[in-house]
Amino acid sequence: MTATYGQFCPLAKAMEILDERWTLLVVRELLLGSRRFNEIRRGVPRMSPALLAKRLRTLERHGIVVRTGAGYGLTECGRDLHSVVTSLGVWGLRWVTDLGAEDLDPQLLMWDIKRTLPVAHWPAEPSCVAVVFTDLAPRNARWWVVVAHGVPDCCDYDPGVDPCATIIGPLPVLTAIWRGDRTWREAIGAHDLQIDAVAEVRGAIPEWFGQSMLADALAATTVSNRLSN
Repeated sequence: MTATYGQFCPLAKAMEILDERWTLLVVRELLLGSRRFNEIRRGVPRMSPALLAKRLRTLERHGIVVRTGAGYGLTECGRDLHSVVTSLGVWGLRWVTDLGAEDLDPQLLMWDIKRTLPVAHWPAEPSCVAVVFTDLAPRNARWWVVVAHGVPDCCDYDPGVDPCATIIGPLPVLTAIWRGDRTWREAIGAHDLQIDAVAEVRGAIPEWFGQSMLADALAATTVSNRLSN
């Protein structure tokens, strides 16, 4: 039997569904476009397949997720959680600062970058940017981001496309930039990150990679608050 709070409060009723471990992160993955089981797993790599399957079944039972031939998708009810997930993420980015080494994962970072890459800013011809993490063992240190015909890809093996730029630095620095804790300009100016490329490409890299959707949401919220005050 599902545990309840025994309250009529709508928030309490909602949390009876959503406050199980991993549940909102599974919803996050679906909101970000993951559809196949293995795609969802890439966004929650420390979640066991059995537990992921269980959470998806629970979300289906509550009408939040629907399973189709194309994989998993959100119902109208599930899509309505977009503002909830975004608001929680922005709150965490603004107020929760205890990011430790155990929270860093190059595979998860590069997956997140790949799926939200602003490909419209990339050159029309197939282009590749290499990423070298200076603080990781060789097997995890080198990554390649490729955009060809408007389709992004990310891999930990040489894709056979000559990089037009190489980003070099520690994992915590690029993670902080991606989260929105630091800017590209500040990290490069502090010599914590290096971009090896011709000047034109080097200046374009921040626009090619951008920052996470939550970083953009936090910036928009900050601007809105300033205007309202």
